[in-house]
Amino acid sequence: MTDQAPNPPPGDLFVVSAPSGAGKSTLLRRLRDELPDLVVSVSHTTRPRRPDETHARDYFFVGRDDFQAMVDRDDFLEHALVFNQDHYGTARLPVVEALGRGRDVYLDIDPAGMRQVKAAWPGAVTIMLLPPSFEELERRLRGRGTESEEDVRRRLDTARAEIDAAPEYDYLVVNDDLARAVEAVGAIIRARRSRRERVWPTIQLILT
Repeated sequence: MTDQAPNPPPGDLFVVSAPSGAGKSTLLRRLRDELPDLVVSVSHTTRPRRPDETHARDYFFVGRDDFQAMVDRDDFLEHALVFNQDHYGTARLPVVEALGRGRDVYLDIDPAGMRQVKAAWPGAVTIMLLPPSFEELERRLRGRGTESEEDVRRRLDTARAEIDAAPEYDYLVVNDDLARAVEAVGAIIRARRSRRERVWPTIQLILT
């Protein structure tokens, strides 16, 4: 029997998308309580920092020139201009390093970003969180009371386009009950962690 532990197999990359109002942020907070070892990727953005946000925790807030320099160096796994206003992107190196250490990484990005990630990392596991109905989605967005009618309409139009992308995803989870939705996404992650390719090196070490 060898005392040498095998190198951990690469972790899984999980891409989670949802239209605004589907409850993705709340789900992620609950999921992090259940799976504290899950690495949540922090995006870069050119939009201004809000008073309740912290640099490097909520986003990496960077200037447009710095963001473009990262694009030019191919530093992003995916990036996009959102609402023709602000740029968002997922830095490639932290994701690749975490996966190489056997950690699972969670990306919170839209369908356009998902397609870029799948092109670069075909093994990524894609999950879309959906509202129970479009009417409920609109009710949630209007219930926030923080956006103008124009902004609400814009988000609803974007939500329709994002929901149309649902057939492209590996898993679809309807958030009609938050606890059940958290359980469903957590079950997907746990099932991936039990895949033969991931556990067999350790099992071999135990049984040798």
